[in-house]
Amino acid sequence: MHSLYLKPKEHRRLFKGHLWSFSNELQSLPKDIAAGETVKLYTHDKQFIGTGFYNPHSLISFRLLSRAGKIPDADFFRTKILNALDLRARLYPESDTNAFRLVHGESDGLPGLVIDRFNTAIVLQAFSAGMDRHLPLICDVLTDHFKPLSIVVRNESVLRELEGLPLYKKIVHGSEKEAAQIIHDTGLRYTINLFEGHKTGFFLDQRDNRRLIRKLAGKAETLDVFTSDGGFGLNALYGGAASATLVDISHDALKRAEENAQLNRLSNYALIKGDAFEVMNRLIAEKKLYDLVILDPPSFTKSRKNLPSALHAYKKLNKLGLQLVKDSGFLATSSCSHHVSEDDFLGTIHHASLATNKHLRLVFRSSQPADHPILLSMPETHYLKFACFYVTGM
Repeated sequence: MHSLYLKPKEHRRLFKGHLWSFSNELQSLPKDIAAGETVKLYTHDKQFIGTGFYNPHSLISFRLLSRAGKIPDADFFRTKILNALDLRARLYPESDTNAFRLVHGESDGLPGLVIDRFNTAIVLQAFSAGMDRHLPLICDVLTDHFKPLSIVVRNESVLRELEGLPLYKKIVHGSEKEAAQIIHDTGLRYTINLFEGHKTGFFLDQRDNRRLIRKLAGKAETLDVFTSDGGFGLNALYGGAASATLVDISHDALKRAEENAQLNRLSNYALIKGDAFEVMNRLIAEKKLYDLVILDPPSFTKSRKNLPSALHAYKKLNKLGLQLVKDSGFLATSSCSHHVSEDDFLGTIHHASLATNKHLRLVFRSSQPADHPILLSMPETHYLKFACFYVTGM
């Protein structure tokens, strides 16, 4: 196993619980070590830090796996995955849901790895060269313990390009037929396609916030923008909404949303296909107003350098949303980019309210659910912001 050394003082963040070292913090960047290889990391004065994955082609050059010096073999992954499973079993009894994030990367001690479990199927994503290199071993561990009917690898994130990794998706166990699953989550069922759906097949990270929407939805005319599989809009209907208008640019997403509405015997919904900004502008021109407007956009930035344009987009989106809320109605809005801080996110909404002459009262704020845990030592693991406002005129 190769040994790498940090420059003086560059160990401090790691000693405080962070799991990454960047390329400018290492004394050297050996090119003869393969991307994803396991190495030992030391301070400049040869104090052992731990073992982890090295990638000479990435800004994140080292990802810490074990401060005790363990190597990533089958026993290592089995122990980590079963520890993660034990936490989820405490949080999500089978009666509540059969879908949850099993491994949330760094937060579960497996940097660069995401594992989502959907009923009898499992979806993986690898964001680091080290985890990508170990996917066959990880799949063997999952197959041995969970006996899934299907394992799908969804390595399509542009974040992989930062690691010098190709983008692809494939079924490594089972068939595409078995990648179609029906999951349930506190009273609602969803038909999902783990090979074709967004991200890993379904957005699990808004589960708590979707439940909140039920409390606000009684008799509400609801607008759900970026609806995807219909999660927020269907929860509004389940909570007694008078109607729900579901907006998405994807025909396939709207088709799944309609299938989910029918699966749950929900009615009084309408589907609008189109760009969210264009659709909202058209609804404003038609003088449409709603009791509850929900905005759940994709990440507007994958890097800090694009933060100004992302904040501009959030302000523009929330300005449109506020113009569609009835007086004494609610705006529920979110951001899933970890580069956008909560202060910046709330700031864009405040500026949007001033531009639209709306008075906002923040009645609920939230983050990602418990199966997406946050490491206090790693702000990067805290990415989801969700806020709900009571909206009146100035």
